[in-house]
Amino acid sequence: MKHVSILVPDAQTALSSVACIVGAYEMFIQANAYWKEQGKKEFAKVQLVGISKKAKFEEGLFTVSPHAHITDVRKTDLILIPSLARNYQKANKSNKLLANWLGEHYKNGAEIASMCSGALLLASAGLLDGKRCSTHWCFADNFRALFPKVIMQAEKLITDENGIYTNGGGYSFLNLVIYLLEKYYDRQTAVYCSKLFQVEIDRQSQSPFIIFNGQKSHGDEIVKKAQDYIESKLDEKISIEDLSSRFAVGRRNFDRRFIKATGNTPVEYAQRVKVESAKKSLERTRKSINDVMYEVGYSDVKAFREVFKKITGMSPLNYKNRYNKEAMEF
Repeated sequence: MKHVSILVPDAQTALSSVACIVGAYEMFIQANAYWKEQGKKEFAKVQLVGISKKAKFEEGLFTVSPHAHITDVRKTDLILIPSLARNYQKANKSNKLLANWLGEHYKNGAEIASMCSGALLLASAGLLDGKRCSTHWCFADNFRALFPKVIMQAEKLITDENGIYTNGGGYSFLNLVIYLLEKYYDRQTAVYCSKLFQVEIDRQSQSPFIIFNGQKSHGDEIVKKAQDYIESKLDEKISIEDLSSRFAVGRRNFDRRFIKATGNTPVEYAQRVKVESAKKSLERTRKSINDVMYEVGYSDVKAFREVFKKITGMSPLNYKNRYNKEAMEF
């Protein structure tokens, strides 16, 4: 029988921590029940584990009582980490104990999956260094600054590397659990649970949900001025060569500084700014795709469509149909 541990942190938590704990626990319990209905032996023992008898969330609004203390768990096959507080910087004393426990069990063969910002605890344990990782798009930039050795891929819904899984933000943790159910049980069980809980199976991207704000807390004034300039020239095609000359910085050095500060090349940044503006127009107006395209400095429909799809994972028309109710009615 497999052993599944769902962590119950008692610090640096949020309301979403409770949702992750309860949601993952219920789905694994239901997978076990379905497995047994097929005439098979119980597949996994699922336990909530923590470092206190009762963990309080939102100043005691919710309380979760773990089944076991982490020291009682001698061996486990899979550990799930719920989301954590968004203002998390480094693991505090309480979560440091959990981070050390994660490291020990990973060395002993356990696999670990983080939900949403739970990746912060994984990174604090040093288990994501040199590995690909996803988390909620809204603090991906902060994550990069805290853990520069981690390869952040915020557009990914799920990453799977060397027995470590991470996923995007919000309630997409349900997609991660479905993914794990298929890996640990089988496809049939995953499909059943996806239908029971009405979770879209095989979803792979969180790109359509990302709101691009630009990373501007980096402290490089030249780069910040360049960002402001790019954002002020939405309807123009900007030459990066001219942009670097404008700020008297060599092109190679300009690119290097820009990537270090923002996580994007100047070209990628300009594309993201333009696409974010296009998304807003597609969401809020009845303008045609061509009108929106011209507004953000593109004159080639094919080029605009390719850049838009690369960033959002959807064509401009599909994006408009999904997020603009008036456009659909029209």
